[in-house]
Amino acid sequence: MGKIFSFFNQKGGVGKTTSVINIAAVLSQQGKKCLIIDLDSQANATSGIGIEKNDNESTAYQILVDKSDPSSCIKKTAIENLWIIPSNAHLAGAEMHLISQEKREYILKEQLQKISSGYDFIFIDCPPSLGLTSINALTASNYIIIPLQCEYYALEGLGQLLNTYQLVKKNLSQELELGGVILTMADFRTNLTQQVVEEVRSYFKEKVFQNIIPRSVKLSEAPSFGKPAILYDPHNKGSQSYVELGKEFFMRFSPGEIFSMTTNSEPNTAVETQAAPPENIQEQIPIKQEG
Repeated sequence: MGKIFSFFNQKGGVGKTTSVINIAAVLSQQGKKCLIIDLDSQANATSGIGIEKNDNESTAYQILVDKSDPSSCIKKTAIENLWIIPSNAHLAGAEMHLISQEKREYILKEQLQKISSGYDFIFIDCPPSLGLTSINALTASNYIIIPLQCEYYALEGLGQLLNTYQLVKKNLSQELELGGVILTMADFRTNLTQQVVEEVRSYFKEKVFQNIIPRSVKLSEAPSFGKPAILYDPHNKGSQSYVELGKEFFMRFSPGEIFSMTTNSEPNTAVETQAAPPENIQEQIPIKQEG
């Protein structure tokens, strides 16, 4: 059975889709069979991997709402060992249909059980919301991965996200684990980035991936060419950071296996100062206590 990961943050623009596409591309280059499931109606993962979003009749919508055979919705990408279940704008209406379904939180889990044995890794690109679609993704997953932008306001809402994770784990899927936190869009020229990194590492400890993704124009450009950044411009600093992050991901979730890709990039882990975190930053990530 393949390991299933939900890349989830209810805030948009935190590098969620970029992380899904590039980590999946790195692992596919290691010979791992990877499947991306685009659960966002904006379909950025679909177009970002080179699939025209308006040309797909069989999408994640059909899996959730029509309960179509998921194998009929899988498309091969131009990258070896990488497949995708695409999305389009129709997915925006899925929640309205799901709300009246029996076992509505388990539909995706039941569907993925039919195909998960054919893949090493399954990556779910969740929508930026806390609705039923995201709950389906979390319930179906072994791990939640939280991409987190290195900005103060990115921490707002994180407490609600963690509470949602805990509720899903307690009531719907006890095997769901926090797989890691990815720090994105870092600008180490600013004290704020350094402070947020320190605070997040202090809070999540070893769950935070060591390699941090910097701000990069090339990372923003790559989706318009339908390619992961690591293929669009492999020498860019952002691309190299994703290669190193992919290696770290590989070693965390495929222990004992050898990562064979050669790269000249070094882990981007430096925090240049030990400045104190902004006042009240810890208050942005409270965890609601049960009972």
